[in-house]
Amino acid sequence: MKKYITIIIILFLVLVPKRISALSSYVVMDSEGGRVLGGSNINDKMLIASTTKIMTIIVALENANPTDIICAGEEIQKVYGSMIYIDEGECMTLYDLLVGLMLRSGNDAAVVIATRTLGYDNFISKMNETASKIGMRNTIFTNPHGLDEETQNYSTAYDMALLMKYAVKNKLFMEITGIKKYTVTSTVETHLWYNKNKLLSSYKYATSGKIGYTTKSGHIFVSSATKGRENLIVVSMKDDNQFVTHKNLYEKYFNDYDKYEILNSYTFSIKDNYYKNHYLYIKEDVNLMLNKNELDKVDIKINIYKKKKVNDNDVVGNVKIYVDGDFIESVNLYVMSKEGKSLKNKNLLKSIFS
Repeated sequence: MKKYITIIIILFLVLVPKRISALSSYVVMDSEGGRVLGGSNINDKMLIASTTKIMTIIVALENANPTDIICAGEEIQKVYGSMIYIDEGECMTLYDLLVGLMLRSGNDAAVVIATRTLGYDNFISKMNETASKIGMRNTIFTNPHGLDEETQNYSTAYDMALLMKYAVKNKLFMEITGIKKYTVTSTVETHLWYNKNKLLSSYKYATSGKIGYTTKSGHIFVSSATKGRENLIVVSMKDDNQFVTHKNLYEKYFNDYDKYEILNSYTFSIKDNYYKNHYLYIKEDVNLMLNKNELDKVDIKINIYKKKKVNDNDVVGNVKIYVDGDFIESVNLYVMSKEGKSLKNKNLLKSIFS
């Protein structure tokens, strides 16, 4: 009888899906509005290993030309671990190096990119500058690869989600990180790379992502997925079952939440006595992921700055969106004279019907 019970217990432990540990950190974010839909310990600082390379590729794409020819130097001798195995003096385009960086998590590619574009120290400075611009308040970068024996990169699940939210807006980033197989012939040899992000092949809605691992950091994974009009980001830290975790979280939140248009930039209108001769508008639609219980809990507050002199397209306030009392997002409120609005509408009609 005891043997039978033991077998049942073992089978139960094997078959029950592995869940996120209570000690791990994760976050689920709406990639359009940046709303956190779920998570645990989202602001705990941790080593981020090779998910660092999401920032590396963004800095490279924003500060260098992807078609530039880049040749590796002696800097490749200083790294180890995951590599694309580029030789000293071997050349390929920056685009090719970025593919190797993201698909194979090439640490050698990372130092070549940093050294041969902005210069290593300047590149690290730009990584931190970009992090600050994005709003990653609990993040520090000291290298472009994520190795943590000599220097360490720290961040949080929330900050890494903010980084991914920023990155998914870059078309080349999405193109590169969505590649499953890539062949490139350099000045020395032909390389064949397969993407280490297994979620791209195992989950049909997955669109991008980067894994990371060191002994100190544990398994780190940042990913994105799109189902219909809904776009989500998931970050998990110290989770050995990361691909299953991300798939399960996507399924749960795609099922529980729907995308709703909160503000329409075309129909949005405010009548204000102070700017009675002007038209107040927002430049972009505002969409939010909401569950059914939140539909009547959305609150919109409009703040108007009273300026004595304004020009068309000046910022004169903001529109803040709250859900159940929690601040979610703020968008700028712009001003335009009625003459300017009339001209704008004529130009819009002309562009549509020409």
